[in-house]
Amino acid sequence: MFKNSIFIVFPILFSLITSCKKEFSDENYVAYFGGEVANPSTPFILFCKNNVVLDTIPLKKDNTFFIKFDSLTPGMYTFKSEPEYQYVYFDKNDSIKVHIDGKDFDESIIFCGRGDQKNNFLMEMYLRNEKDKNDMFETFDYPFDKFNAYISKINQENEKFYNTKKEEIKWSDDFDVYAQGIVKFPHYTKKEIYPILHKMRTGEDVTEKLPKDYYDFRNSINFSNQSLTDFSPFVMYLDHMLNNVGAINYHNHFSDCDLELKTNINKLKIADTLIKNQKVKNIVLNNIAFKYLMEDQNVVNNKAFLEIYHKYSTDTSKKNEILKIGNAIQLLIEGKKLPEVLLTTKEGKSISSNELIKQKTVLFFWSEKLSSHLLAVHKKVLALIKKHPDYKFIAINLDDDQEKWVRALKKYDFGTITELRCSNFEDIKNKWAITKVHRTLIINPDQTINNGFTNMFEVNFEKELK
Repeated sequence: MFKNSIFIVFPILFSLITSCKKEFSDENYVAYFGGEVANPSTPFILFCKNNVVLDTIPLKKDNTFFIKFDSLTPGMYTFKSEPEYQYVYFDKNDSIKVHIDGKDFDESIIFCGRGDQKNNFLMEMYLRNEKDKNDMFETFDYPFDKFNAYISKINQENEKFYNTKKEEIKWSDDFDVYAQGIVKFPHYTKKEIYPILHKMRTGEDVTEKLPKDYYDFRNSINFSNQSLTDFSPFVMYLDHMLNNVGAINYHNHFSDCDLELKTNINKLKIADTLIKNQKVKNIVLNNIAFKYLMEDQNVVNNKAFLEIYHKYSTDTSKKNEILKIGNAIQLLIEGKKLPEVLLTTKEGKSISSNELIKQKTVLFFWSEKLSSHLLAVHKKVLALIKKHPDYKFIAINLDDDQEKWVRALKKYDFGTITELRCSNFEDIKNKWAITKVHRTLIINPDQTINNGFTNMFEVNFEKELK
């Protein structure tokens, strides 16, 4: 899978890393991180912990990078060559070099230097899990006995690999949290989603046929372990488990919108009961809330959801995205004046949203990154303009590159649609609660809100254009 030649690239850097042993002592936490990026997507590497950027490491002309940390706390970190990222674990005084190919990011990564073996184990397990995921699709059609035999065999092979490497490398107990996690959480995830996907794909509800001890593995999980809150195998498992446990079986009694509300409130309640560590609980509650608010655009339901969220969450930090979204939602209630934001014209001039709205107006959004939506929404609007000439339709681009946006406008023919770009995404997100590109706002001539949470592709959208 990996080429041996990788180990001999840029020997000067490697000698710097290996010779640093003489600097190590019981008192210091000096550590080194370096590497080479073939086909880089950015001119730098981001070194992060818990989704916070600790260092931006520039690439040299030969696409190598190197940094010395005077003091690096042992633990799990991530390095990013955006949009890709991977984990790297540092024990005290580790000196790690990594090879990356931007065109084949995950498959190309290999570590060497002091601390390399445990990180190569994580990469090997990650690639095993990815291959397994790709091979799993049809197995969810299997009857339970066949499905269980299939995933048990894979789990036994992974556990054998884990035990062999643990004995060989003799890694620390702190690292073992992640080593165990990357083995067991993908296995647990399969068990959580099997009854759901099996019913979805075959129509058969196997819930009553599952063994009584089928979910007993949940009792072995420490849901309050702070080390796991940003570890993707755990986060993915937790998401599927909450979806499973929070599901409402008598869903025919509710509309889709109300069902989503009740399901996600259930998830908040389960997380509150399950997780004892308040910091971990806040992170999980924020994840549930953000995902829900990204999808649901019903102002009444959003308010009901946020009331429960605030009951359980103690996260009042200024960085809390949920508080910002909640505040924005309250500003967009029907009848209130639309908060002012600044937009940018094709010529690069700033214009206030207040100046634009002098008649009945529809505001919609797009990004060049979502080309299928870009084309579909403009085609829809061009049809609506013919049917509703009394409305002004304003397209707002959410990308941050003015030149790319102008080039995109030249590439496509958007007719008489007014095209603008948001000058400051954080501002428009905080004032208009824009969390996804599919949002549409209908505004009255006096700049008050007719509907701040609708979608142009909803079946009854045209009925709102009175």
